Amino acid sequence: MSENVIIRKYARDFDQAKLLEIIRNEEDWDYAEDHLVEKYKLALENSITYVATIDDIVCGYSRSINDNYLYLYVCDLLVDPKFRGKEIGRLLMEQVLIDYPGFEVFVMSDVDEYYRKLGYKLEGSLFQVVRA
Repeated sequence: MSENVIIRKYARDFDQAKLLEIIRNEEDWDYAEDHLVEKYKLALENSITYVATIDDIVCGYSRSINDNYLYLYVCDLLVDPKFRGKEIGRLLMEQVLIDYPGFEVFVMSDVDEYYRKLGYKLEGSLFQVVRA
């Protein structure tokens, strides 16, 4: 693990462009595409968003939502491929646990194997509600 990893709260003016660049370069992530990007910018600002940096370079982030009482849901966790393998994802997840100690934390995942590797327990499943 790099000893220079810093996890901090998201700051739009410093982080937005770099996070969108990381998202654009990630296969199957469409948040930075024209039809979603403005909504996603608002989501970053209005969620519990943490940014990971190494030597002032933004290298990953997490975005979570909560119900203000019991549960916190990690919606997005992404680390720039150039910085993977340095435990940045784990550090981002740990920050959520540190800052929200009374909450049960769940991850909305499409990469279950990664979370199993971290020792997380699979709990239920996720369904998308569709309009008839």
